Amino acid sequence: MPTTDVPSPTASRRTQDWRILVAVFWVTSMVEGLGVSQIFALLPTYLREMGVPASDRLAFIGIFSALIFIVGMPLVPLWGAWADKYSRKVVIVRSALVEAVVFAGVALAREPWQVALAMLLIGFQLGNTGIMLAGIRDVTPRVRLGTTIALFGASGPVGFAVGPALAGILIDGFGWALPPVFAFSALLSVGTALLVTFGSKEVRPEVVPTGRIIDLAFASLRGVLTDKPTRRIFLIFGISFVAIQMSRPYIPVLVEGITGVGPGLASAIALVMGTAALVGALVSPLGGVLGDRVGFRPVLVAALGGASAVLFLMPLVASIGALALLAVVLGAATATVSSMIFGLLATELPAERRSAALNLVYLPLYAAGIVGPAAGAVVASISGVHGLFIAGSAVFLFGAVTIVRRRGQSMGRPADAGAGTGETLAETPTAGVASEL
Repeated sequence: MPTTDVPSPTASRRTQDWRILVAVFWVTSMVEGLGVSQIFALLPTYLREMGVPASDRLAFIGIFSALIFIVGMPLVPLWGAWADKYSRKVVIVRSALVEAVVFAGVALAREPWQVALAMLLIGFQLGNTGIMLAGIRDVTPRVRLGTTIALFGASGPVGFAVGPALAGILIDGFGWALPPVFAFSALLSVGTALLVTFGSKEVRPEVVPTGRIIDLAFASLRGVLTDKPTRRIFLIFGISFVAIQMSRPYIPVLVEGITGVGPGLASAIALVMGTAALVGALVSPLGGVLGDRVGFRPVLVAALGGASAVLFLMPLVASIGALALLAVVLGAATATVSSMIFGLLATELPAERRSAALNLVYLPLYAAGIVGPAAGAVVASISGVHGLFIAGSAVFLFGAVTIVRRRGQSMGRPADAGAGTGETLAETPTAGVASEL
């Protein structure tokens, strides 16, 4: 059976400048979001250009989006265990190289089944964000941890903003076809692999596990799923991701319904999806500050409720400007949800559970990435795009109501241990476990 009684050396924390590590990981995460967002934003157009009939396209969008997570979700605990035992850095570089292969595969695809195969390979790319979060947490001074995690959390939304915006410029501004856009993202991913390799140092976890990888993986998964507070946090996170994964692949369809096909469509998609993600990135650190001041629970409830209202209204608007405005609110709300969850797990879990929980922080996303698009494909086929967004709104609302109905203490504020000092959390006593939702 695995054990976790071997302390790791602290030399890596002393030699790795936390600001450099955050910058390297920020760029790496941003580029990943850039490429993935282009797939989400351009997939409906790509399938139409490949000749997929309009009657089948809505179902294809949902099914193809779910393929991203089918292969990857079972592997995430293994990557986390491997990273903790051997090397976080190698696992992160692996992810960047795999995403380069994925984007290149999408660029080379000429048939829908080839796109599907490339998207299946994304499963081997997953598992890096939680590992980067764990590394950042281990080297960042306690007094700066909340802001630092919120800033890192903004990297994905920035990537999701830059991706469609860059695609719109390249396609409508410079006349690029879709395949070269994906190929360019592949080159950027190779660049991030080199950046992590030569621009960062290995950061070992505070507690280095021993034992077989498969045993460590099951132990970390079992620890997360059997710990009541962590399980409830993951459940709410998963609910929010189900709602967004149901609806996000179909936002370009709403745009297409307003602008029609042809010139300008890519730019309109970039405005709606890119602007929303960018504002979400800017709001994410502010959400962390607000959570520090008023508590995680009310901020999380407000974010879930706001996202529910936005999804309900999205299919009802008739202009790109109005749709973009709603998408801005949606991006801010979903970024705030992520910020609350990241901060809670990073500051309040004890050391023996913290690394495993952070390694698996996106496990709810991966599960929702299968359930959400698959459910979206079914709902869209039965009730159309309007019914799909109403269903997503109901899921968000369910998450908010679930938290409100919980009794007891609010989702705790970050522990005060170490506040006002320069010590890292790795050297600070834990103030307790996360409060129950």
